[in-house]
Amino acid sequence: MTDVAEPQGTVPEDANDHCVGPEHELAGRASGCEGCPNQEICSTQASGPDPDLPIVAERLRNVRHKILILSGKGGVGKSTFTGQLAFALAGDEEKEIGVVDIDICGPSLPRIMGCEREEIHRSAAGWSPIYVQDNLGLMSIGFMLPDEDSAVIWRGPKKNGLIKQFLKDVDWGTGTDNTLDYMLFDTPPGTSDEHLSVVQLLRGSGISGAVIVTTPQEVALQDVRKEIDFCRKANVPIIGVVENMCGFVCPTCHGESRIFYPTTGGASALCKDLDIPLLGSIPLDPSIGRACDYGSSFIDTHADSPAAKAYVQIIHKIKQILESNI
Repeated sequence: MTDVAEPQGTVPEDANDHCVGPEHELAGRASGCEGCPNQEICSTQASGPDPDLPIVAERLRNVRHKILILSGKGGVGKSTFTGQLAFALAGDEEKEIGVVDIDICGPSLPRIMGCEREEIHRSAAGWSPIYVQDNLGLMSIGFMLPDEDSAVIWRGPKKNGLIKQFLKDVDWGTGTDNTLDYMLFDTPPGTSDEHLSVVQLLRGSGISGAVIVTTPQEVALQDVRKEIDFCRKANVPIIGVVENMCGFVCPTCHGESRIFYPTTGGASALCKDLDIPLLGSIPLDPSIGRACDYGSSFIDTHADSPAAKAYVQIIHKIKQILESNI
């Protein structure tokens, strides 16, 4: 490894066993960073402040709440939750909602939100998001691909560059007289390039918090613990945990049975152990999958279902927590 000048500051005593965090001045160079898959990303960050941070902060200065939707493991319904949360928030016509899909290699939100065949347009003010409703806009790489089956085969720097463009070059209409009430960021599974990029780029404008989505079984919860650890080390407030697919609800009799059995107590036990709010549990419902395939709001089309009522309760809690933190 090339010798580097030793920065000022001291390595925490537990650096041999724990990550110092991506925001630390020794990130990527502390002894605890050895063997970490993100070591090169952290250690090769440009020294000094990113000159684009003030541009991002200015572009997003009128966004009231910026929420990261995270999951440690893929397939737990994170993008589904993001899409339905966006639809629900946009149900209030007085609110303006923006969604940024930073799952660069798996952009599913254009289909989930019913706008997969749209194209992005550029104006003097920047890229224009695709508007699903008058008060609900979406930006995704899915709108830039030649067709929906095209793979995005990019290394980290190119993905990070696109995320930066999404934050500094998209015109959300948040000028002097307009405010975006909620901006949701749908992230890929894990704690990698995209997560580090969005956290660092939002440093100047602030992050309201993260919602972490999981399923009840231990194989998912073990990755959620890593996601929680990432949030704490990156100084991202945790709004709470959503337990998805916690049971199957029969569409005829509404009877419920367990599909993913919570062998270690599920999200409830995890939240109690780590002192994190459990926002709620959403049962499996075949209608959720159909709503995503057709790009519609499940909460609107199946308002009386147990899953829709669970969504509404969770969204109410998220609003309460955000408003209490202002």
